[in-house]
Amino acid sequence: MSLKEQIEADIKKAMLEKNKDDLRALRAIKSMILLAQTEKGAGESLSSEAEVKILQKAAKQRADSLAIYKQQKREDLAEVEQSELNVIQRYLPEQMSEDELEKLIGQIIQKIGASSIQDMGKVMGMASKELAGKADGKTISLIVKKLLS
Repeated sequence: MSLKEQIEADIKKAMLEKNKDDLRALRAIKSMILLAQTEKGAGESLSSEAEVKILQKAAKQRADSLAIYKQQKREDLAEVEQSELNVIQRYLPEQMSEDELEKLIGQIIQKIGASSIQDMGKVMGMASKELAGKADGKTISLIVKKLLS
């Protein structure tokens, strides 16, 4: 079952249960999927990598908004963003721990033969491909910097 089909089924379920929070988040995800499918050059259906990227983008948007709302002490809006973020995270693959990431990035560094911070671009390119959906780019970048320093 594709992500779009899963989201549509969950929208129906949320409607029957009258769960407004889940429904709002699910509709936002479906909207992002439909926009991605109608872009020029997009195929009939999205690949699983593209679906994960869409979910990560949605999660990042919610997390950024949540941080701003908390900073401005807008708990009412922060609550909405947090509930949407929780729904989106249900569909994302499990994120790797920092220890696991350090181990894998260490292996990538050895494979490439990187020795200094100047090789960060090469390492980031390969790490981003291998760890897509399993960790966010910011965390990967921090670990690569730490290991190459």
